Amino acid sequence: MKILIVMDPGILIPVTGYGGIERIIEMLAKEYKNLGHDVDLLITEGSFIKGCTVYGYGEAIFPPTKKAARKAVFSAWAFLWKNKDQYDFIHNFGRLIYLLPVLNSMVKKIMSYQREITARNINYIHKLIHKNLQFTGCSNDLIKRAGVSGKWTSIHNCCEFDNYTLSEHLDENAPLIFLGRIEKIKGCHTAISVAKATNNVLIIAGNVSSLEEEKLYYENEIVPHVDGQQIIYVGQVNDTQKNEWLGKAKALLMPIEWNEPFGIVMVESMACGTPVIAYNKGSVDEVIEEGVTGFKVDTFDEMLMAVKNIKSINRIECRKNALQLFDSKIIAKEYLSLLT
Repeated sequence: MKILIVMDPGILIPVTGYGGIERIIEMLAKEYKNLGHDVDLLITEGSFIKGCTVYGYGEAIFPPTKKAARKAVFSAWAFLWKNKDQYDFIHNFGRLIYLLPVLNSMVKKIMSYQREITARNINYIHKLIHKNLQFTGCSNDLIKRAGVSGKWTSIHNCCEFDNYTLSEHLDENAPLIFLGRIEKIKGCHTAISVAKATNNVLIIAGNVSSLEEEKLYYENEIVPHVDGQQIIYVGQVNDTQKNEWLGKAKALLMPIEWNEPFGIVMVESMACGTPVIAYNKGSVDEVIEEGVTGFKVDTFDEMLMAVKNIKSINRIECRKNALQLFDSKIIAKEYLSLLT
């Protein structure tokens, strides 16, 4: 089968820093290839995936400008119209509007959502003649909140478990970790409070948002607590460092203040055997198996209690359970099963 994967331009693949959707695309491309398929990608100019053919469009600028976003639409249209008869399967992670030239084509199409779903766009597409079009969301919660019509399937995000090392045994003084973009809705300030209340060291890893209000949040609510001893900020981490820091931690704290569609960091943490303690919002209820891969909590006090009970979780079983559900090999096959 010949497959085309499409994404919005802006972030290069392979990803070196932030880029959740791009990581998923890279993993799926590799797995589709390993399963014997020919894989092409319409992705950011300058990207590379071994064994796949890359058609680059758009510059590596994130977030893209409005002008660049408009230009990307016309570039995607031109490519898809010219090559619409070359593919058996088009997997689109970019904007829904990219698929307009092939809506009425017999090629099988999956539109996959990793962010909030815009019901207006879905309703518009359903008014047009279309064939072999399916939709996926990265969590049941994401799809349910959108309340949209059409053929929808929930397929979770994943990670390459082979790239993460199980850390089976930790010292009593192992730290907690917060890993993610440092924005208020991610709850880094709450993670600091949890660490202080439970007398634990907290490692903070992640990039500071470029948004002005989030820079102020970082300066006012995070920086004053960073002392290099109990609260330690290590900055943005690459994949090797992420594996190292997650493996050293007794638990990943995820005190989110929004309905996050799917936090890939939860799965990456579990791949190291490190359980996750998270506020039960968004996809959290679908990802964490209570008492096996972490704890789902609703209040600050419940999060404190979960930290105190973290030793009850077997780190070997944590990784084993998550591997069966969220490894990239399994998720790639779930997508391809929709085509039969």
